Amino acid sequence: MGRWRPPAEKSTALVTPEGHARLKAELDQLWRLQRPEVVKALAAAAAEGDRSENAEYTYRKKQLGEIDRRVRYLSKRLESLRVVDAAPSDPQAVFFGAQVEVEDTASGETAHYRIVGPDETDARRGWISIDSPLARAMLKKRVDDEFEAQLPGGPARFFIVDVRYGG
Repeated sequence: MGRWRPPAEKSTALVTPEGHARLKAELDQLWRLQRPEVVKALAAAAAEGDRSENAEYTYRKKQLGEIDRRVRYLSKRLESLRVVDAAPSDPQAVFFGAQVEVEDTASGETAHYRIVGPDETDARRGWISIDSPLARAMLKKRVDDEFEAQLPGGPARFFIVDVRYGG
């Protein structure tokens, strides 16, 4: 039995200005601060002699590989991302960057979400990816519109209470 897995779906290449700045800052920190420290520690561990039984050397090689992998990913991803910093032409409808308040029609509970790029999602803050089933279902909807989303727990119906952009 092989380990083949189907390729992951392509994610949307949109990002907010804040998300773009955060990704650039992460790349800068990895490249300018963390990587030089790890290379220095790796060189010191390599100088200790026998590398086959040198746990420090093995650890630092693995750490350097992880940093390089993330640097490669961020470098390629930042080139392909499109920063969306303007509100849409129709600010009454839900599009990328919208801050949306929805009400679950079954329970009556309200929730606040912000639709962001896949690189910026943060469940604690209510930031959901534009690729998520909930965000896809609410795109182009307006205040007072009702919609159904196919969530992992099954279908759910929601009602749009408010749509805002910016601050």
